[in-house]
Amino acid sequence: METNDEMLTMFVEAANKHDFALDMTLNVNGSLVTGTTISAQHYFETIASDLNNGNDIAKAVGEKLSEAGNAAKDQNQGGATFVHLKNTQIYSGDAPIPSEGNFVWRGKIEEVDGFFLGKISADK
Repeated sequence: METNDEMLTMFVEAANKHDFALDMTLNVNGSLVTGTTISAQHYFETIASDLNNGNDIAKAVGEKLSEAGNAAKDQNQGGATFVHLKNTQIYSGDAPIPSEGNFVWRGKIEEVDGFFLGKISADK
């Protein structure tokens, strides 16, 4: 039986409950995922906002995601299952993916092999 890292879970719960932002880099299946923690609600609202500029189907999906964000805010009493990051980049080789723009990312806490505080930057 696999258990979640208690310290990582604490950081994620702080983000979910108190909008605690922390730069971190996660090791996930050999790749590095780097970004800043955000709440589940912020994650869903960001995706919903992006979809609200699309067609009717995209807007309907965006509305459902907004509802999911509100539900996530109300469900912050239980343990965290997913970590959410903004300004995300994934390193699986020499260059980050994506190399431009700001992206949000969602991953299962149980899939994180390790982490450190701080972000990796391709800019030196």
